[in-house]
Amino acid sequence: MDAAAGRVAVAPVQSAASAMKLSILSGLAAIDPAAWDALVGDESPFLEWAWLASLEESGCASQRTGWLPQHLALYDGDRLVGACPLYVKGHSQGEFVFDHGWAQAAARAGIRYYPKLLVATPFTPATGVRFLAAPGIDRATVVHHLGTALRELCEDGNFSSVHVNFCRPDEAAGLEAIGYVRRAGYQFQWINPGWRSFDDYLGALRSKRRNQVRRERRELEEQGITITYHAGDEIPDDLFGPMFELYRTTVEKFSWGHQYLNAALFDLLRRRWKSRLVFVVARRGEEILAGTINVRKGDVMYGRYWGTFRDVRHLHFNVCYYAAIDYCLTNGITRFEPGAGGEFKHLRGFDARATESMHFLGDPRLADAVARYLVEERRAVAREIGWLDTQTALRRDGADE
Repeated sequence: MDAAAGRVAVAPVQSAASAMKLSILSGLAAIDPAAWDALVGDESPFLEWAWLASLEESGCASQRTGWLPQHLALYDGDRLVGACPLYVKGHSQGEFVFDHGWAQAAARAGIRYYPKLLVATPFTPATGVRFLAAPGIDRATVVHHLGTALRELCEDGNFSSVHVNFCRPDEAAGLEAIGYVRRAGYQFQWINPGWRSFDDYLGALRSKRRNQVRRERRELEEQGITITYHAGDEIPDDLFGPMFELYRTTVEKFSWGHQYLNAALFDLLRRRWKSRLVFVVARRGEEILAGTINVRKGDVMYGRYWGTFRDVRHLHFNVCYYAAIDYCLTNGITRFEPGAGGEFKHLRGFDARATESMHFLGDPRLADAVARYLVEERRAVAREIGWLDTQTALRRDGADE
């Protein structure tokens, strides 16, 4: 067994107190897409079969990359009533809820930290349901069954810990009741309170920020750069290649960059998932300069990847934020989640929104140390969110500061 490579399988679990049975899926290919997506319904697009299965089929989320799929499927008789995306992890990359310090503390104490279990959507720091329940099935029951089964795997010594990242409050409450500890965080999100146009958005900013946005947009126009949107089935097939190369530019420019996605995934998304995608592309004439890859479902858009072939002043702000906000306002999108990071977003009207993750650690020594640490971290996060709210770029109470 090579734990570092994630070559550990989850053993099937059955609750003696219930007729419900758990099956382990070694990949999404093992389940009917319609059955899985019936559980997802209107929830996060990153839980949909096409996204998760494409990550696996392309090799992005695989045993080789340290993301061994072991999804849980909960059945009541022959009926699929619940599920969760589950991965055996041989490292802590691509999660965006950082536990590197916990792994280091475990190593110092002689505690094996890997492999661990992760309930999440790979490479995607977007909040959403993590435990799926069929219509008419009590979600709290599903959370309890799946959360308990995962905890028992740790208690049996197979894995060090369970991590449920960017989950919903009801899931956090249900997991807390069975011994998981809560971790707080925050992200910057753009929320539309009822604006109808980009001018409405500008008018809601404090004067300093409003003037800054106008200046940054004007400078781009003076350079002859145009920004266009390509959404859903209107995306040209030949645009997927350049968008993948743009994604790679950001990975290659920074020492901390890591290429999680590959060209095979982009081709699968072109064939399976185009309806969810929104590409924002900056051009000078026919030349593509930069672009972003976004995902839309319902009235929410998620900004995922940005890249540029040419470094142009203010290009990043225009493509990632202003053009995306304009698209949201034009298309009835009320929330825009641009992912991790924050300072540039906060200065442009994206305010801090709390996020939660839940964790169960099998070793009592490590569990106690993490629990004590999280008490202080939650207090610090609450203070920081409060302070950021006082520094918002948006006007408060009609003041135009």
